[in-house]
Amino acid sequence: MLTRQNECSLQGKVAVITGGAAGIGLAIAERYLQNGAQVVLLDRAPAVQQIAQQLDAQSALGIVADVTDKASVTQAVAEAKAHFGRLDVLVNSAGIVLLHPAEEVPEDAWDSTMAVNLKGVFLTSQAVGHYFLRQGSGSIINLASQAGMVALPNHLAYCASKAGVIGLTQVLALEWGPQNVRVNAISPTVVLTELGRKAWSGEVAEQMKQKIPLRRFAEPQDIAASALFLASDAASMITGANLVVDGGYTIQ
Repeated sequence: MLTRQNECSLQGKVAVITGGAAGIGLAIAERYLQNGAQVVLLDRAPAVQQIAQQLDAQSALGIVADVTDKASVTQAVAEAKAHFGRLDVLVNSAGIVLLHPAEEVPEDAWDSTMAVNLKGVFLTSQAVGHYFLRQGSGSIINLASQAGMVALPNHLAYCASKAGVIGLTQVLALEWGPQNVRVNAISPTVVLTELGRKAWSGEVAEQMKQKIPLRRFAEPQDIAASALFLASDAASMITGANLVVDGGYTIQ
């Protein structure tokens, strides 16, 4: 039986993390390594290989991959499995946000947003899911957003894509639960990654914070802590959930 000291341990588990070269994905990789996991970072940035080496030359692997391309995803997942011998956790963290008024959203911005934020989650979940279903265990964690639950101005494509992620999460949880594959989502508020700090600064940031009961934005470590819990055996009875990490924004 797990004790309180080790109930969130990921010792012996292998986690694949998309968007792992920066931001939330990188913070999750660091937290997973600290708790005993081996990690595979998937990112389209070539620097992902060097970043993985810097994190942990033995327990981290960086693979250049495009989550919007099925062949790229299939090859990357196979390489991850071959390198570490098993797969136990998938974190779909790769995402983009392109902001426009609804009547001005370019078609290519819509397509790019859906390709990365929704199709990418589908392709990677399906590829890793084949391994999970065969071994009879696995945990998938999809980064959704408060924007998948409430309307935000200028976020038409982003809101639609993240609502899709929540729906996808629920269907996978329903279908794969009998094979002991858990699928959950995390919906953060604004997260102070490098991109988040650029997008939310000055008066706009202060106005947004006033709408959040805790009066602050999330740090990447806040999301990493939630992802650690959902990946661990401490969450073994949780599937199909959308863990909202928004400081209370969506309760109003």
